[in-house]
Amino acid sequence: MMKFRFRRQGNDPQREKIKQELFAFNKTVEHGFPHQPSSLAFDPRLQIMAIGTKSGAVKIYGAPGVEFTGLHKDTAAVTQIQFLPAQGRLLSLLDDNSIHLWELVGGAPREVGGARREPTVGTSRVTVLLLLGSCDLLCVGTEGGGVHFLDLPRLSLRENQSLLQDQVIQSLPDDYRCGKSLGPVESLQEHPQQPGVILIGYSRGLVVLWDLSTRHVDHVFLGKQQLESLVWERSGKSFVSSHNDGGYSVWAVTSGNPYTQQPVSSTIPYGPFPCKAISKILLRTTVSGAPMLLYSGGMPRASYGDRHCLTVQQDKEHVTLDFTSRVIDFFTIHSVEREQEFDEPSAVVVLLDEELVVVDLHTPGWPTLPTPYLAPLHSSAITCSCHVSSVPPKLWDRVLQAGRAQRQAPHWPICGGKNLAPSAKQQELLLTGHEDGTVRFWDASGVALTPIYKLSTAGVFHTDCDPVGCFDPYSDDPRLGIQKITLCKYSNKLVVAGTAGQVLILALSDERSDHQVEVSVVDLLQDREGFTWKGHGRLDPRARPGPFPPGFQPQLLVQCMPPASVTAVTLHAEWHLVAFGTSHGFGLFDYQRRSAVLARCTLHPNDSLAMEGPLSRVKSLKKSLRQSFRRIRKSRVSGKKRPVPTTMPTSKVQEANAALAEQEDVAPVQRRIEPRSADDSLSGVVRCLCFADTFLRDGTHHGPTLWAGTNSGSVYAYALEVPGGGGGAGSSVEALLGKEIQLMHRAPVVWICVLDGRGRPLPEPYEASRDLAAAPDMSTAHSVLIASEEQLKVFSLPKVSAKTKFKLTAHEGCRVRRVALVALSSAVQEDYSEHTLVCLTNLGDMHLFNVPALRPQVRYDCIRKEDISGIASCVFTKTGQGFYLISPSEYERFSLSAKHTLAHLCTPQPRANGTHKNQTDQAEGRTGLSSPAQDSPLDSPLSFADLTLDSTGELTVEDVRDFLTTVDEVENNMRNIKEEEGRTAGILIN
Repeated sequence: MMKFRFRRQGNDPQREKIKQELFAFNKTVEHGFPHQPSSLAFDPRLQIMAIGTKSGAVKIYGAPGVEFTGLHKDTAAVTQIQFLPAQGRLLSLLDDNSIHLWELVGGAPREVGGARREPTVGTSRVTVLLLLGSCDLLCVGTEGGGVHFLDLPRLSLRENQSLLQDQVIQSLPDDYRCGKSLGPVESLQEHPQQPGVILIGYSRGLVVLWDLSTRHVDHVFLGKQQLESLVWERSGKSFVSSHNDGGYSVWAVTSGNPYTQQPVSSTIPYGPFPCKAISKILLRTTVSGAPMLLYSGGMPRASYGDRHCLTVQQDKEHVTLDFTSRVIDFFTIHSVEREQEFDEPSAVVVLLDEELVVVDLHTPGWPTLPTPYLAPLHSSAITCSCHVSSVPPKLWDRVLQAGRAQRQAPHWPICGGKNLAPSAKQQELLLTGHEDGTVRFWDASGVALTPIYKLSTAGVFHTDCDPVGCFDPYSDDPRLGIQKITLCKYSNKLVVAGTAGQVLILALSDERSDHQVEVSVVDLLQDREGFTWKGHGRLDPRARPGPFPPGFQPQLLVQCMPPASVTAVTLHAEWHLVAFGTSHGFGLFDYQRRSAVLARCTLHPNDSLAMEGPLSRVKSLKKSLRQSFRRIRKSRVSGKKRPVPTTMPTSKVQEANAALAEQEDVAPVQRRIEPRSADDSLSGVVRCLCFADTFLRDGTHHGPTLWAGTNSGSVYAYALEVPGGGGGAGSSVEALLGKEIQLMHRAPVVWICVLDGRGRPLPEPYEASRDLAAAPDMSTAHSVLIASEEQLKVFSLPKVSAKTKFKLTAHEGCRVRRVALVALSSAVQEDYSEHTLVCLTNLGDMHLFNVPALRPQVRYDCIRKEDISGIASCVFTKTGQGFYLISPSEYERFSLSAKHTLAHLCTPQPRANGTHKNQTDQAEGRTGLSSPAQDSPLDSPLSFADLTLDSTGELTVEDVRDFLTTVDEVENNMRNIKEEEGRTAGILIN
């Protein structure tokens, strides 16, 4: 007897090397407005701004392209931020009572150590921070009314220097004490002309002028109204206090009587009725003589109790800015040089819950400035997105020109730092569709996502929408919502499809136009009986010509009937055809000849839910339960109908084995997938559409085709007769059904792509005819790649016979949500690239396959499986990058390519000041946000200082988690550094 042993084929080392050169997953940058901001700070020397969030993130912004990101180790809200002016350092206070010292540096990342000291028992919550002008002392106000002083940069407590409430109460008149507590410390402000003299405001209303050098109370201001904030006048001769009754008071600082009973003036600007508290107030002097007063809140409770306002007053000018979200904080950009006599503010920057607003104070009327970054992506909810890579320069310039006509581009006041990133070789556009019917064009070429153009489709219809402001989360008519976008970058044609079945075809124009949009109606039901639309009605188009500004202007409106939401759309500008699909079927329209070519109904007789529409709020619970019980009953009946073996088993084990033996053989690593019922509701939804010039009728003649995939696993392939040379008035496009494919498990078809003879995707319209891409291989047979929710399958054309497949659900237990075919270039070999199929599943992981063999290459965990909106919003680029929403206002950008990636390359350019050395002479490179290491023990009783030994790289979420090591790792880091550099860092852990 001979035995043969077959060795299992192992991994090919050469192929593994190629994989490393092609594939690499990295989360690169975040675009948009930070989610849930909680604090704001500004460095007037470096001209950079910091925003803290409730998740513990600190984001630094300067000139466009200058961005830094850091994340605290503990997930706690950043309640306050303080810059050390001109040093590239900042302090952060978290709501867990911890204080952190960060540093903006340049150079290569090194190992990071850390130290932590838990707060002592009885320590009060920190309410306010004040950094003295010398930058060597931090004043900390607490909820218990005490003020503590910490040395910087060690964050060590000054022993016997704390100012407690008892010491202050001893300096008060007897009639003011009344046995009451002074309350928490609400505000700390240093005297603008006398360093070391601090103004301390308590919640009860008392304000104390404290001399740090003599440790003596110089003056007491006996306020009686609950205090909210304080601000000095530039000369230091007076200050202003704001209160919870909606008023503010002006106090004079005199050298006579140590007690001041009454303010110079007290005003309730929106009185006399009860008003909201003025949470923060700023006073700025101007050359004109009249000071400028800025404060948040103070509005009448009855009329404006739910409004979010900021008031700007100067002489007779009184402007109230009414925002759509809560005011977090604000600051002014003004002169801070001591030799200057006036503040002369140039702008006020307001951080809101949902956006950043900058008001120009130099221009009459105080207009708002457009932001080059931090634009609120969610000013109206994002409903879809589309990425366009390698935008032609001519199209790019025309879109920019149309955008400049909409918004001015004045000087951006936050202009610190230096962007070291090279100019983008190719321009990229990100198009986002919104609930209010707008399409926004974003410059996605670099790290800053910059808005460049906004298109509104509401002007085509009769609506009551007239939004005011930028952030407008509510849409007056949800039917305007954009569902699908496609753009042909060579013909400048744009197709926008909406919630009410509207398909708009737009063309780019440099001139303003007044015209009426032509309307064509396509009935997808084809007069089928037994179906009644119960959803929303169609949008009424305007009957008269309307004005359309330069940019993309609507040329034609194709209205699907019933007016259900458009679920798929595709454009072939070279053939002048647009295809669209809804839950009822799909249609084909020739927009050059203004005629419908095809209308196919895909409804099943049991598709009753498809007639209710997405906006119908009445879903039949009875129908859902009935369908569920029907599925259970069918599964039981099908089990009973299986043939019974002739030899009856004598035990339950034998009976089960016999039943398994008769079932279809399934590989041990696969999960058995039951076929879906043909009468499931919404089975007629069209999920994807595709144009292709391929072989459909026979293997010798190729021509235009249209492919459509539905929710029930059906694929329809139509052969198209397109007149050549644009066609004349008498010629028309014809469509003939060539193939119809039904997938066995009836899983929804999410993506279709036709591959040429070499297994490469067909070029886009105009690319082959204009020699912009290699011509497809028409000498050998083509194939079609069909991706369903459960498997990937390649069929040969024109016979439509299966060539290869990969059962993703059977192997991985997941379902496909997003599919794209990307071109990945080698990071080592300049002339080597591969086309790779990328699949995003409902578990949030990425699976990469080669084509057409469909062999798995790599797998990456990208999105949390609980983040359903993030998975649904993911969009891929042609070069292997992608975007997905990590919050309603932020895109996370990632890269699957080892060659094409994006990173922050910038420097804050700190200046030499005080004890900090100038670091601009360091090697310019990747920058980051870190905590500087010190050579002194951490003995602060407040909580914790998170320190690093040197600069780090660009600290994203993952980087900070890696770099900010735990206390247990500090000793190892110290030991390694001592061995390598022959020195100690001297960090002690108490």
